[in-house]
Amino acid sequence: MANIVFNIAKGRIVELYSRVKSDDPANAVFYVHLLKAAQADASLEDYADYDAMITNAGNTSADFTNYAVVTWTQADLAALPSPNNTSNQYELDFPDLVYTNAGAGNTMAKVIISYKADSTVGTNIDSNVIPLMAFDYTGTTDGSTITLQFPADAFAAA
Repeated sequence: MANIVFNIAKGRIVELYSRVKSDDPANAVFYVHLLKAAQADASLEDYADYDAMITNAGNTSADFTNYAVVTWTQADLAALPSPNNTSNQYELDFPDLVYTNAGAGNTMAKVIISYKADSTVGTNIDSNVIPLMAFDYTGTTDGSTITLQFPADAFAAA
């Protein structure tokens, strides 16, 4: 489960997952950013857009060789599941990430999943990118392949 849900996204992640999966609006996407430095969770969760978050000196994007921001589109997501009536939660699973030959030199801090309504406008770090949730991620890149596997209940809303 996510370590934090950004305040702007609380109560909206299932809706936004549904929007990306149904391609409504067209070109809606999720982005996955890796950070090698991050502020404390209590500070991170207050950001309303990714651009404001990443321009803070306490947050630094990964820059290892072969790193790129990942974009998940409609085709990358599983069908929207039904609510889990046993646990009384809505559980979303996200695709696993693989970075082949992740160049040496980055010690990771966070994985950030963000939403953008139209990926054809602007960039993957502009003020229209809404940070949704953050996961702690510790590990150091050393040139080998790294795989980030999200749990089946990566987001579980009560």
